[in-house]
Amino acid sequence: MASAELQGKYQKLAQEYSKLRAQNQVLKKGVVDEQANSAALKEQLKMKDQSLRKLQQEMDSLTFRNLQLAKRVELLQDELALSEPRGKKNKKSGESSSQLSQEQKSVFDEDLQKKIEENERLHIQFFEADEQHKHVEAELRSRLATLETEAAQHQAVVDGLTRKYMETIEKLQNDKAKLEVKSQTLEKEAKECRLRTEECQLQLKTLHEDLSGRLEESLSIINEKVPFNDTKYSQYNALNVPLHNRRHQLKMRDIAGQALAFVQDLVTALLNFHTYTEQRIQIFPVDSAIDTISPLNQKFSQYLHENASYVRPLEEGMLHLFESITEDTVTVLETTVKLKTFSEHLTSYICFLRKILPYQLKSLEEECESSLCTSALRARNLELSQDMKKMTAVFEKLQTYIALLALPSTEPDGLLRTNYSSVLTNVGAALHGFHDVMKDISKHYSQKAAIEHELPTATQKLITTNDCILSSVVALTNGAGKIASFFSNNLDYFIASLSYGPKAASGFISPLSAECMLQYKKKAAAYMKSLRKVQQSLEKISKLEQEKEHWMLEAQLAKIKLEKENQRIADKLKNTGSAQLVGLSQENAAVSNTAGQDEATAKAVLEPIQSTSLVPDVESREDLIKNHYMARIVELTSQLQLADSKSVHFYAECRALSKRLALAEKSKEALTEEMKLASQNISRLQDELTTTKRSYEDQLSMMSDHLCSMNETLSKQREEIDTLKMSSKGNSKKNKSR
Repeated sequence: MASAELQGKYQKLAQEYSKLRAQNQVLKKGVVDEQANSAALKEQLKMKDQSLRKLQQEMDSLTFRNLQLAKRVELLQDELALSEPRGKKNKKSGESSSQLSQEQKSVFDEDLQKKIEENERLHIQFFEADEQHKHVEAELRSRLATLETEAAQHQAVVDGLTRKYMETIEKLQNDKAKLEVKSQTLEKEAKECRLRTEECQLQLKTLHEDLSGRLEESLSIINEKVPFNDTKYSQYNALNVPLHNRRHQLKMRDIAGQALAFVQDLVTALLNFHTYTEQRIQIFPVDSAIDTISPLNQKFSQYLHENASYVRPLEEGMLHLFESITEDTVTVLETTVKLKTFSEHLTSYICFLRKILPYQLKSLEEECESSLCTSALRARNLELSQDMKKMTAVFEKLQTYIALLALPSTEPDGLLRTNYSSVLTNVGAALHGFHDVMKDISKHYSQKAAIEHELPTATQKLITTNDCILSSVVALTNGAGKIASFFSNNLDYFIASLSYGPKAASGFISPLSAECMLQYKKKAAAYMKSLRKVQQSLEKISKLEQEKEHWMLEAQLAKIKLEKENQRIADKLKNTGSAQLVGLSQENAAVSNTAGQDEATAKAVLEPIQSTSLVPDVESREDLIKNHYMARIVELTSQLQLADSKSVHFYAECRALSKRLALAEKSKEALTEEMKLASQNISRLQDELTTTKRSYEDQLSMMSDHLCSMNETLSKQREEIDTLKMSSKGNSKKNKSR
């Protein structure tokens, strides 16, 4: 029990460990994916940072160029302001200078226009970069939020795993404490078992020595007294009378009685079915009272009229089989000779079915060819023809298996004992097949009868005959179902009862040996009856001898009384007168006559006692001595029988003790093996606990480090995003101011 509990707990721990490993792998994969994502984000941030730096440099260069251009524009405006009054004064010389100033102005205007366009283009690029930066910032923020939620989920999973791990550790520690307590109790029990085994070994040694001495003595007696061992050879052992199993015989007789009742019902239903079928042929499709029926139906009717001579023997054969199974016989397949008779009767009935089957099929075809037959009726007739073929085939199959079961009682080599069970199983299957066929026949015939009843030409005689046939078919169906279920319910008992036979042998070898065994059984029964009679007569003789001894003692007491009375009378005669002497002598004669009569009756009942003295004679003394020694012999024989019974009881107790000792040794070995397995499982569980604890601690530390690194990277990314925001805000302010 302890090893089973340990194995169950170990399996549960292994399952939890496998689940944790799977979760750990999933977490590892998630961490690797997050690392890859963080690396990709870092790369994207680097790229964005580089692009921002480039844009900032371009912005710086553009601002510097803008400043230069603004200064140059201011200079040009100053020069233009200075050149305008001069132009008023020197109009003449101003034409050439105006041309030059116009050229310079056109050049400046073109240059200014280019710078303005370039500035607009840069503003557009800056706006696009700012929008792109905002978009990237929003994506990074959403990604950061998802990463934070995933990190929180991972942290929750890690917390749950650690909590579960701590619970499992506590549970395993409790189980370890319980197992230690249990191991201590098992050690105590093992010590007690060792002490008991030592005591049992001592007792076994003494018993072995005693039994070995008795065995040698009994072997010597057997070798000297027993002429030969008839159980050594199967041919001789098959002639031995087996132990009488009255319960088995009563059970077999009860089963045979039930089978006889089922067969009688089946025979009655078959007789009705064939008889009513004959009546139907006489009235449908042509009524014999009105017109002549076809020659085919005449021949069919003639054959059906002979059905009783084939069906009745089935009941008789089953009855003879039932009568052969009595309480005093041994019922096995080798002794059931009457089963062969039943098989022969079944064979003759199957020949009858084969003989009428073609006529039955042709009669159904003739009904189909009749003008009164409809399409539905024709279909039912075709189904019935198929059912009749199946019914004949099922009976043939059943007869084959019953003939095989009858072989052991007639031909011993016809069927091996190893095939008995398969043949009985096939008989059950054939009976169920017969039941199925009869159900189909009942179904199709009821449909056929319903269709025929609706015909306008259907007479009352046809309707009544169809009802009778249908009732007989229903009875056949019920009988087949009952006998099939009965055989299936008793199939296991049939298979188990096949081993009932001579002791220490596989069974009867041949029907001849089985018959000889039954004769020996009858002789043994007669011998036991004669022994019982002898025992009764010996008991009567002992009672008569006891009564004889009683009456002999009574007679001796009566003689002593008579002698005393005679002595007393003689003493009185000496003292009395002569007148009284005559009367006393007469009385004496009467008393002696009565004593003689009593003695004669005692002699008639018992042995004659010739001596009249008080001391018994030699013969009576010898009889007393003989009776004394006979009583002593009887007492000694009873004591010897009591000692023999005690020795047998002691021998049985010794065998029981030896068996108990063997069982104790086996249980001891099993307990030691369980202890070893339990200790191994405990050590293995401890190792696994330490390894899993270390692995979980390592994984937790790695995951915490990874989470810290992820937090650091996220904080850096936040800082970079903040710096980018600040720089973008400064740039936007500068651009706005510009």
